[in-house]
Amino acid sequence: MQDTTIDVYTYHQRTKHSLEKYARGPDGLDWDTQPDPFRTYAGSERVALPLHANRIQTAYADLYHPGRVRPAALTLKNLSALLELSLGLSSWKVYGATRWALRNNPSSGNLHPTEGYLVFPGMPDLPAGVYHYHVYRHSLERRCAVDTLDAIDEDRFLVGLSSLHWREAWKYGERAWRYCQLDVGHAIAAVRYSASTLGWSVKLLDGWSDAQIAATLGIDHGDDYKDAERESPDVILQVRCNRNGLEAGTLNIDADGLIEQLATGEWNGRPNRLSPANRISWDVIGHIESYCTKPVTTPASSTPAARPVLTDCETGLDAVSVIRKRRSAQAFDGKSTLPLSAFYRMLDCLQPRSAIPPFDTHGWTARVHPVLFVHRVEGLSPGLYALPRSDKGESLLRVNLRDQFDWTRAPVCPDWLPLYHLVSANSCNVARTISCHQAIAADSAFSLSMIGEFDETVRETPWEYRQLFWEAGMIGQSLYLEAEAAGISGTGIGCFFDDAVHEILGISDTQLQSLYHFTVGTAEQDTRLVSLPPYSHLDETDAVD
Repeated sequence: MQDTTIDVYTYHQRTKHSLEKYARGPDGLDWDTQPDPFRTYAGSERVALPLHANRIQTAYADLYHPGRVRPAALTLKNLSALLELSLGLSSWKVYGATRWALRNNPSSGNLHPTEGYLVFPGMPDLPAGVYHYHVYRHSLERRCAVDTLDAIDEDRFLVGLSSLHWREAWKYGERAWRYCQLDVGHAIAAVRYSASTLGWSVKLLDGWSDAQIAATLGIDHGDDYKDAERESPDVILQVRCNRNGLEAGTLNIDADGLIEQLATGEWNGRPNRLSPANRISWDVIGHIESYCTKPVTTPASSTPAARPVLTDCETGLDAVSVIRKRRSAQAFDGKSTLPLSAFYRMLDCLQPRSAIPPFDTHGWTARVHPVLFVHRVEGLSPGLYALPRSDKGESLLRVNLRDQFDWTRAPVCPDWLPLYHLVSANSCNVARTISCHQAIAADSAFSLSMIGEFDETVRETPWEYRQLFWEAGMIGQSLYLEAEAAGISGTGIGCFFDDAVHEILGISDTQLQSLYHFTVGTAEQDTRLVSLPPYSHLDETDAVD
């Protein structure tokens, strides 16, 4: 093993929760150092964006059928809708004198460490440059003004994502870095779903190095961040507004040439400080970030197995409504059942397909596989089930899980959906216990653990440890939207007892590791909360369409 890989293993082990103790974190929440949820860049030119998402009429079911959504023109209104539906606010919640914002992309603890950037070649009402997306104001802050960006053609642009690890570490301590990576995965999928409402395609440019991403977004400008929390580079996404077909293609962007062009531009803006200086320092997060720094690589390229077209979603909702309705349920009723057809539809959406969101964004073969605790699904015996998302994944699961599991096909399951029954049991108490004793894992229709191919992924390429979490976050985002479309709710669970999960499944080494939990069911509504529209706080001049 490389030394860096050993350190990845060490981080993963030390940040596990167990029945005996939780991973190292703060003893309590220091409200005096609570991070500002919104990053801004003072001194940068601000471009107000129109609130246009409500004008998009795309049916949610059409997102899963290539060719049904006619590609929209690249205009400021449509660009604004993309950002609003992926990274923007979904609503405000009010409880007494307390008011807080929710966003369209999920986040552990609603802390939102992910920041969004736009690298744009220019059009008449939006000059070329690099922009930071100001979520609260729904506007763009022009960080870099440049005459032209001819490395990017006029029918495409880039979306960059970065992380402010402190936002999560404030609450979760050393395990927070994991949650930041899950949030990146949620955000990648959120951008993809948002683009799909416009008929646009998205590809993750995974050949880029972290240094190239940081230089492109301007987050490597040390002097700018000397008084503010720095951001860590995550991904660059290529968005293609292709009017002549649906294939995303690969844009051969010369990253270094683009960076040279941006270096000739005028960079402006200083980031705000999120918290005062008297805060806890979690050095291990800086160490794992260093260990997982990505170099320039050859882009991953794989073709998903051919699968039949997804069964039609029964919802009559439009895509914008489903995206905006997404919430993390706080409690489930513990009695409602889920129709078998809806359950199979949700699982089928997790299988990678070409030109189908969100897993067409990346080029690597699926490496994360759900193991499900089925509680209340019509026509299925309660118990444990496995959903391998690749042939290799199935082989690894069969070899590494308990010998006693029977691996029989689930009843009336579509031939192409590899859902296997492992053992029948009332798994509610087990699901609750391993998910940090949270009732939402037991009171749902089903919950699941996302099992990642750990050793083979990180042994030679430690930076791909991040990609495992991204993939898990993307699975979570798909389940969130599918649950809303089915009239129920989902909740991501970052708190679980890692090795207790492994013991139940029979995992005895690090070939496979649990990365994320999720649960789906009928939510109980908290009538004490009042909801307000997402951008009701904007002045009329900021909210024009």
